[in-house]
Formats: sequence, structure tokens, C-alpha cells
Amino acid sequence: MNNKAHSEKQHSNAKNKNNWGVLIGAAFLMATSAIGPGFITQTAVFTEKYKANLGFIILLTIIVNVVAQLNIWRVIGVSGLRGQDIANKTLPGLGIFLAVLICIGGLAFNIGNIAGAGLGLNVIFGVDAKIGAAISAVIAVIIFTSKEAGKAMDNFTKVLGVLMIIVVGYVAFKTRPPVGEMIVSTFIPTKFDFLPFITLVGGTVGGYITFAGGHRLIDANIIGEENLGEINRSSIIGILVASLMRILLFAAVLGVVVNIGKPLGIENPAAEAFRLGAGNLGYKFFGVVLWSAAISSVVGSAYTSVSFLKTLAPIFNKHTSKFIIGFIAISTVIFLTIGKPVKLLILAGSLNGLILPIALGIILIASRRKDIVGEYKHAKWLMYLGYIVVILALVAGYQSMSGIAALLK
Repeated sequence: MNNKAHSEKQHSNAKNKNNWGVLIGAAFLMATSAIGPGFITQTAVFTEKYKANLGFIILLTIIVNVVAQLNIWRVIGVSGLRGQDIANKTLPGLGIFLAVLICIGGLAFNIGNIAGAGLGLNVIFGVDAKIGAAISAVIAVIIFTSKEAGKAMDNFTKVLGVLMIIVVGYVAFKTRPPVGEMIVSTFIPTKFDFLPFITLVGGTVGGYITFAGGHRLIDANIIGEENLGEINRSSIIGILVASLMRILLFAAVLGVVVNIGKPLGIENPAAEAFRLGAGNLGYKFFGVVLWSAAISSVVGSAYTSVSFLKTLAPIFNKHTSKFIIGFIAISTVIFLTIGKPVKLLILAGSLNGLILPIALGIILIASRRKDIVGEYKHAKWLMYLGYIVVILALVAGYQSMSGIAALLK
């Protein structure tokens, strides 16, 4: 092999290795964005109420997740356009509307994520929750002060994602869940309610979450139909990580509910499940999981929310890291000064419920537009399944509007 060929091969190998790192990073960014404090609490609450039957609801949630993520990641990846730019091309001004929705929801939920991070450090070290929140915010800010912020974010979310899976897997092993019953009820449930399905879908693919990984791939320039295979793999890995975490958490809590039988309470059901299942060590592990879930969601929410502003005005693109840091700082200051603003969170939850059907609907329309995706032919089966998810998400959005009604009272 001559020197030129050898050099080209080395360059190709280095590029593939770098791409793989970004693909995994994007997958974990999406997954850890989905795995926040609400994700943990919802799973614990619904497991106690529905027991093994929750397996069926989780299965449906995973299917919806696959459909939504594949549709959105493919169109974003092939077009090389961010969600707001696709929306603006579909209908002028729609991208601005979508960006506003994403940022309002992202900011409000980031306040909850900061609070969760503070509570996590409180459980682990006993520090005041507000001090823990401030420490966590500083850690998140440090990531975006790095010259290679994208790489730092990728590594951060990967480490925390793996850590959460290991810790929750250990607790699931300790609680000895009824695996056979879980499997049977996942496919043949004896009870089903629409509410937990709606809630879990919103927590898994609502708001900014579906765009997190896709926008990361755009920033890394992994775009175009020639990279479709890599885009698909990255999205599927992200879905698998989030789904594995949900299943392990479900198993851990179910083991406690079935084998111990004590009520988890309403104050912090997930923490109580970990304590009952694995003692004081389990309680400390809950703190680790809560902090990891919260801080990674802080990073994901801030990054993705600001990414929706990057192409709307040059200043956002020029000073992206500064705006992300500002986003985190504002979230933290609001939490530290006025606590957890319940009305803001309710409003954000209502808006968040509306984002998925709007965003996915825009993506599905765009998938047939040559001025957006070129000659790419979007799979019809995926598009049709996408429209079914849009209908389900509209129902979820209608349910979430009760939050706005509560605000107006």
C-alpha cells in the first residue's frame, strides 16, 4: 500500500471513529433528556397502581417512541435542517412558533430538572437542596465552557446514562421482580388505562426530547441521505437506552410492590421503592440516579432549546455556548429565588403536550416535500404510523390542556 492510500485509510478510520462517538453521544443525549426526574416519579407511581400491567403500557410507549423518533431523525438528518427551519419551509412563521413553544417548555421543565439535581445531591450527601442545585448548575455550565463543548456533552451524557443503567439494574436485581408475570402482562394485560399511556408518551417524546439527538447530528455535520444508516442506528440506540432504563426501573419498583407490599407514599415514591428494595444503600443509589437523570436533562434541555434559536437570528449561532449557559443560569436563579413555580410548570406541561403532534405533523408533511428532503423517499409505512402517533398525541395534548384550565381558575 502506498503512502497516499495508507494516509487516506487512516483518515477514513479516524473519521469513522469520530462519527461513531458522535452517534453514540447523540443517542445518549436523547435518552438522558427523556430520563428526567418526572420519568422516574411517573414510573414509580404507575407501577404501584398498575403493577405488572404497566408492562403493556410501556411496550406501547416504546412503539410510539420508535415511530416518532425515526420519522423526526430521518427527515432532520436527510434534509440537514433543524426542526424550526423545516417548520418555516413548510409554512413561513411556523418555525418561530415551534421554537417559542420549545423554549418556554424547556425553560420551565429545566427549573424542575435543577430542583431534581439539588434533591439528588441532598440524598447522596445531605447538603441543602438549593446548594445542591447551585453546585449542579455550575457542573452543567462547565461543560459548555469547554472549547469542545459538543464532545464534552457527548461524554457526560454517555457516562451518566451507563451509570444509571448499572445502578437501577442492581436495585432491580435486589428486589427480585416477578419476571414471568411481567412478560405475560406485557403482552396480555388484565387492566389498561389511557392516562398513564398519555403521561409516559409525553415524558418520553414530548417537547424538545425528539429533536435533541437529531440537532446534535446536524452540529456534527452527519447529514444527508448517504448517512441515513448512521442516523437510523443512532436513533435506535437512543430508543433502546431510554427503553432499557424504563424497563429496569419498572422491574425494580415492581419487585418492591409485589414482594414487600408496603405503600410507597406520595411524597417521593421512587425514593421509597429504592429504600425498601435495597436499604440505605438503595436510598443513596436513588440519589445517584435522580441526580444523574436531572443533570443530564438540564444539559439536554438547555442545548436543544437554544438549538431552536440558532438559525432564527445570527447572534444565537455566534454565541451558542453563552446562551446555553444563560439558559441554565436563568433556570437556576428562578428555582433558588422563588422555588418550583407550579403554575409555570403546569403551563409548560400543557404546551409540551401540544408540541409532539405539531412537530411530528410538520415533519410528516415535510417528508414529502422535495424542496426539503430532495429526492429522498420517506417510507410510507413509517409515515402512516407517524400520523397515528399524531392522533394519539393530539389526544394527549387535549388532556394536557386541563393544566391551562387550572391556571385560569
